[in-house]
Amino acid sequence: MKPQRIFITGGASGLGFALAQICAKGGWRVCIGDRDIERGEAVIGSLQKLQRQAMFMPCDVTRVSDLEQVAKKLEEEWGGVDVVVNNAGVAQVGQLAQTTLNDWQWIIDINLLGVVRGCKVFTPMFKRQGHGHFVNVASMAGLLDVPNMSAYNATKAAVVSLSETLQNELKKDNIHVTVVCPSFFKTNLGHGMRTSIDGMEQKLDKLMRSSKLNAVDIARLIMKAVDKKKTHVLPHRQGRMAWYMKRFLPRSWYQKLLYSRIK
Repeated sequence: MKPQRIFITGGASGLGFALAQICAKGGWRVCIGDRDIERGEAVIGSLQKLQRQAMFMPCDVTRVSDLEQVAKKLEEEWGGVDVVVNNAGVAQVGQLAQTTLNDWQWIIDINLLGVVRGCKVFTPMFKRQGHGHFVNVASMAGLLDVPNMSAYNATKAAVVSLSETLQNELKKDNIHVTVVCPSFFKTNLGHGMRTSIDGMEQKLDKLMRSSKLNAVDIARLIMKAVDKKKTHVLPHRQGRMAWYMKRFLPRSWYQKLLYSRIK
């Protein structure tokens, strides 16, 4: 793949950092943004050993001013950016009755509006350049409907719909959009998770450890999708099968299969 310029939110750890490492090794100019300043400053040196122009910028996706500052910096330093990965996200688990409106507002502000802000800030730059590519990290939760995850599911479903809509809106401007829908894999999603279900942290850790794919595997699939301008990335085979069942089976059959798998 031809070396380019990439900005990744939530880039100091997990999937975001795996993407940054792969791109830096490939000669890309990499900028990671993260609200965890201590973590970002700790890891940027390892990226600069791979690509000397790698940068870290403190960035909270709930503040549009942070994203605007990144866009300004990249235009000044690099003359623009080719790929923007809206990766930052959080988790909330619990039934609707036990999930507070404050938790709904918190997760929407990060998981959905964080992606909206990223796309809104960088679209004008992409249009001026005459090209660009958004990678929006959603989840299989945005395609399925696992119980006790209504807030998380809803935000990720919205990211899927937003991405597909933007693909239609921006195609004429030579701007491409990829939406990524992984199942569970080992990452730091559980850090800061809000939940009303006892023992959820342990259950989530078990699900993550059982994955056959890790962050590097998924990052490689994402970069292949960017190279091929692919719209959807569903890395996990089991997740793809569940999505096909939801699409093509009668609803009652799908629900029975779903419940048999999550008991």
